[in-house]
Amino acid sequence: MAARAVDLCVALLHEQPSIESVSRVLRDHGEIGDLDLSANDLTAMREAAARLREVLGAQSAGEAAALLNRLLAGGAQTPRLTSHGGSTTWHLHVDSGDDAPWGEWFLASSAMALAVLLADHQRVPGGLCAARSCGRPFLDLGGGSPRRYCSARCATRERVAAHRSRSSPHVPN
Repeated sequence: MAARAVDLCVALLHEQPSIESVSRVLRDHGEIGDLDLSANDLTAMREAAARLREVLGAQSAGEAAALLNRLLAGGAQTPRLTSHGGSTTWHLHVDSGDDAPWGEWFLASSAMALAVLLADHQRVPGGLCAARSCGRPFLDLGGGSPRRYCSARCATRERVAAHRSRSSPHVPN
C-alpha cells in the first residue's frame, strides 16, 4: 500500500496525470474491475497526494507522526476487513466503505500504510528527492543512513554536477 501511495503521488504530482495514467498505476498495484475514475476523482486524489507528500517530506518521525495523525483523524474510519464481495483476498480498509470516493480511499489507506511503516521503522518512511530538479517522493525502508534521492539516476546526476562545479575554474564577476 505504501509503494502504491508513493507511485500515485508521483503520477499525480510529478507527471501529467490522466485517467489512463492513474488507472495504470492502480492496476499495477492490483486494482481490478471497472475503476470508473473521473476528472473529479483525479482532482481529489491530487489533493490527497499533496498532503501525503508533506508526510514524506517531514524532517523527523515526530513531524511525520503529527501529520499522519491529522490525516487519520480527518479521514480514516473504523478499520474493517473486506474481500470486495469475494473478488479479492481479505484486506484491511479504513475508508467509509467499498464504494468510498477515490480521493477518500487514497488518502485514508495511504496514511494508514505510512503510519504502519513509521511505527515499524521509527523514522519517516520515505523522503523527497534531494536532486535540485526532481523533488519526487520515494519510500525508504532500508536500514542504515536515510536515502536522499529517488533513484540512482538522480543521485548520479547530482554527483556529476557537484564534481563539475568543483572542477570548473571559478570566474569572478
